[in-house]
Amino acid sequence: MIIDVIIPAWNEEKSIGHVVSDIDRELVRTVVVVNNNSKDDTAAVAASAGAKVVTELKQGYGSACLKGIEVVNNHDPLADIIVFMDADYSDYASEMPDLIKPILDGSAHMVIGSRALGKKEKGAMTPQQVFGNWLATWMIKKIYKYQYSDLGPYRAIKLSSLNDLGMRDPDYGWTVEMQVKALHKKLNVDEVAVNYRKRIGVSKVSGTLKGTILAGYKIITTILKYAKWT
Repeated sequence: MIIDVIIPAWNEEKSIGHVVSDIDRELVRTVVVVNNNSKDDTAAVAASAGAKVVTELKQGYGSACLKGIEVVNNHDPLADIIVFMDADYSDYASEMPDLIKPILDGSAHMVIGSRALGKKEKGAMTPQQVFGNWLATWMIKKIYKYQYSDLGPYRAIKLSSLNDLGMRDPDYGWTVEMQVKALHKKLNVDEVAVNYRKRIGVSKVSGTLKGTILAGYKIITTILKYAKWT
């Protein structure tokens, strides 16, 4: 199967080179780095590491991911599997074979890399991140009757399934939107344990009070928004 990787990146010049360089290019065809209005050398560093760099000026994690989807849908031939990972070097690219295995085996359409099931480096997740993940997955279980263990950004999904979801969220609600829509579409979903290390640099979300509040609010409202579909 053909695998493309989408990496949204905003001011990650210190980490993005490591992320791209660690990806097995015998496994992955194209690494798409979406430069989300960075003010540093993120784009240049990513390109020098071998990524295909595109620009999305509309600020937001979801906006960058949507741009990445637009790009991979213009590849010929189309990829079979899309992997999303962060640009901060917290995910382990070496674990990608484990992440995509359930899709390759035909047992899943989408796989979430669960940090809750894996090992986390001390300080890799803030207390508010841990609590936020617990609250969100608890709400999904209560409303949608499905138990996720994490909203981890490191994930793989068949491109055909991804396109069928009709993703829209432009910012913090992106990951949870994908997970609840997958349940509505009755996709076969799996989780695999992934390890998680301290990111390079400071998080734009959990590293600030404003980012934490906005992300928490958006995640909760997104879960409730799609609850009416059940």
